[in-house]
Amino acid sequence: MIEIDVSRRDAAPKAPAWTVMCVDDEPNMLSALKRALRGAGYQVLTAQDGEEALEILTRLPVDIVVSDMRMPGIDGAQLLEQVHLRWPQVVRILLTGHADQVSTVAAINRGRIFRYLGKPWDERDLLSTLHEGTERLVLEREKVRLEALTQEQNGQLRALNAELESRVAARTQELSEAHGKLKLGYLRSIKVFSNLLELRGGQLAGHGRRVAEVARDLARAMGLDEEAVQQVFLAGLLHDIGVIGLADKLLTRAVMRYTPEELSQYRTHPQIGEQSLFALDDMQPILPLIRAHHERYDGTGFPDKLAGASIPLGARILAVADVYDDLQNGHVAEVALSAREARILMRTHRGTQFDSEVLDVFLQTMENAAAAAAAEQAVAQNLVLPTAALESEMMLARDLVSGRGVLMLSAGHRLTASLIRKIREFELREGSRFELHIQPKGRP
Repeated sequence: MIEIDVSRRDAAPKAPAWTVMCVDDEPNMLSALKRALRGAGYQVLTAQDGEEALEILTRLPVDIVVSDMRMPGIDGAQLLEQVHLRWPQVVRILLTGHADQVSTVAAINRGRIFRYLGKPWDERDLLSTLHEGTERLVLEREKVRLEALTQEQNGQLRALNAELESRVAARTQELSEAHGKLKLGYLRSIKVFSNLLELRGGQLAGHGRRVAEVARDLARAMGLDEEAVQQVFLAGLLHDIGVIGLADKLLTRAVMRYTPEELSQYRTHPQIGEQSLFALDDMQPILPLIRAHHERYDGTGFPDKLAGASIPLGARILAVADVYDDLQNGHVAEVALSAREARILMRTHRGTQFDSEVLDVFLQTMENAAAAAAAEQAVAQNLVLPTAALESEMMLARDLVSGRGVLMLSAGHRLTASLIRKIREFELREGSRFELHIQPKGRP
């Protein structure tokens, strides 16, 4: 039997409209429970046995079950055990007599009841117990709501984090690419600046670029980190920037032919080079290298007569690369030496003019490079092509230098259609013809 008490709708309820199902096989007990709960504003369902109660629970939402212990068929302990297993969120209250203590314990253990009340019950105790039960329901439902809200917010947070990480990764990539472009542009600007020095001609033509490349390879061979290698390379490009103000006659004669006055003037160029770049913040790490590139390991160099480890390692590397190129272009003596002759001569100054360790690594590196070049030459020859035969994606095997000795493109530069067009236009303007050394396909 199902009964829903909907009387006194016009009266303000004393408690929330919770649904309570009362189960008892005695009609007068059900009536008494209905009277007790009616004034408290509860909606009441009634069932006369356990089977009916279970059937109602499958169809209608119920918040609290108040069940008598002794009933035919399914007793109160068995009913509340089933309610616990199938509808654990329902508050379970047992009505029992003093003689039912053993069954009550079983109901507590198996049905996990919220409270049990003795029969006959006290109405105030009954309503107080129901109130406590509804408070428990409120807390449990709020807990479920908050847990669901937390899970939803956690899901949103994970999605936001994933989106943020994606945006950060994309922005980091953009910044990395921008930094790379800026760094490349900076390096190209330095190379152009170095080219201006080479326009003075004489031994300066190509000198800075060659020294920078040898010094860079030597720094890497000595295990310097990439930042230090880059500093050595830039210092190599600009190490002779101080000679730009010297008289032309000094740039076309060997140092051994300088008068004492000319030699004194020449020896100021490391300081002038340092001073000319002093205002540029990015140049600060390479200024000591430029100033000290003519110091000797034995302390007899210039301008500060530094010795041994007091000379910056980058400057010791530059000193080797600088002298190596000077010996080959006739800047030191009137007779230009071959690369092999220059290395043999430099070996005799090991530990005096040059740092022994730096020189040893240099000589070994040069010998390895010579052997590798010979082997590469035997495997494949570079293609030498006129500009009319150039195609996009071809890669330069050698630097492209103008007829005036100015570096236009570095080895390893990949050609594009636009760049090829500019080279051809340059040929027409200058009335010159280029033949470019191109790496064969398949070579790195």
